[in-house]
Amino acid sequence: MSQTLNADLCIIGGGSGGLSVAAGAAQMGAEVVLIEKAKMGGDCLNYGCVPSKSIIAAGHAADAMRRGSRFGIKSMEPEVDFPAVRDHIRSVIAAIEPHDSVERFEGLGVKVLQDAAVFTGPREVKAGDINVRAKRFVIATGSSAAVPPIPGIQDVPFLTNETVFELAERPEHLIVIGGGPIGSELAQAHRRLGARVTLLEMFRVLGKDDPEVTEFARKRLSEDGVTIREGIKIASASAAGGHVAVEIEEEGQKETVTGSHILVAAGRSANVEGLGLEAAGVTYSPKGIDVDARLRTSNKRIFAIGDVAGGLQFTHVAGYHAGIVIRNALFRLPAKASHDFVPWVTFTDPEIAHVGLTEAQARERLGDDVKVLRWSFEENDRAQAERETEGLIKVVVGKRGKILGASIGGPRAGELLQPWVLALSQGLKIGAMANAIAPYPTLSEVGKRVAGSYYTDALFGERTRKIVRFLLKFG
Repeated sequence: MSQTLNADLCIIGGGSGGLSVAAGAAQMGAEVVLIEKAKMGGDCLNYGCVPSKSIIAAGHAADAMRRGSRFGIKSMEPEVDFPAVRDHIRSVIAAIEPHDSVERFEGLGVKVLQDAAVFTGPREVKAGDINVRAKRFVIATGSSAAVPPIPGIQDVPFLTNETVFELAERPEHLIVIGGGPIGSELAQAHRRLGARVTLLEMFRVLGKDDPEVTEFARKRLSEDGVTIREGIKIASASAAGGHVAVEIEEEGQKETVTGSHILVAAGRSANVEGLGLEAAGVTYSPKGIDVDARLRTSNKRIFAIGDVAGGLQFTHVAGYHAGIVIRNALFRLPAKASHDFVPWVTFTDPEIAHVGLTEAQARERLGDDVKVLRWSFEENDRAQAERETEGLIKVVVGKRGKILGASIGGPRAGELLQPWVLALSQGLKIGAMANAIAPYPTLSEVGKRVAGSYYTDALFGERTRKIVRFLLKFG
């Protein structure tokens, strides 16, 4: 027998964005129903950000043992216990799980339904034998690994981010299809843990970011022993005799790469299937649900946030969207989402971090009204002390010192990016960054130094010299 629940807000999807909306709305007094058909915490906790950074940390530890001689410490090849690495990943997830658990959200007053949600009308959703009628709905179903149309790939037991972290044994030879952030991060981590790794990319590895900044990570990948094949076409995939094979084509020549495992990391697809969006009057495509600036769908009572809304697919974007929806759905404020200054980080070693416009984008929009500032990590004392000098911070500045964008390729680049995110979001000019005091010795000094370089020509030019010499005549 079916049951009907009435709510102020019904959220479909218990990932980062959905949980943020649910927690905020419930604590503000709204009646909230949250529907999740799989694991609470979504992709980020269970298959994405958390496990990937955990295995990257394990790779860092192994790499540190190999590179100890830089500090006068004997280098050695680490003994990697791969099942223990998997246990490490699981324990990190377990430590975070309570924050995203059913129990915590029910404690906040959220009604949690663990079932698949299907719209049966513009204002009603069915989850199992329960019907939910709500004043507003939020679709936060996220995305899944996209599988490229490679002949034979569906007949191969390939891995994705949803399965790779459950491997009980280290891959003998991991073939990674896709040289974007996910593919590059996991290629490097597995190589550092002792697997042979071949990274296949149709275009350019880490091609989303400024090539001047990504070059440091690309170089380290090669130095770590990752075989990089880019600018190639993948003709087919097959499996036989306990091995997998990928046939690639480069400049008309075909070659077969044989390995033990294939990891597909070739982009993401929005989770829109099976939701009954037609019944709800919600317009969508394979790229995601269509939304306006307020994150409303074609049915104005239904919002879509995070990966399922298309656009930038980051956990922090889903969290940002949650705040926009709460303002719209609960307070009826016409809050609009702006994605102009969304930062992102690729957690290779060294890291790659970016916010705003790249140099190429700035020059395309503004032509010659662009000044590019650079500062090398080689000129940073802390980087020298830690033997991590390969890197660059690059800042793009427009007229009258307006900051247009910042890119960092270097140690802990993700941590060093935040002041530039603040500067762009608050409209600060380069002078504000140059005048800030950076503690010594820290890597953060690269930000102050690159900002100060904006004034180098004027400050130490002949005009300044003349002024100083003139003033000194008066004692």
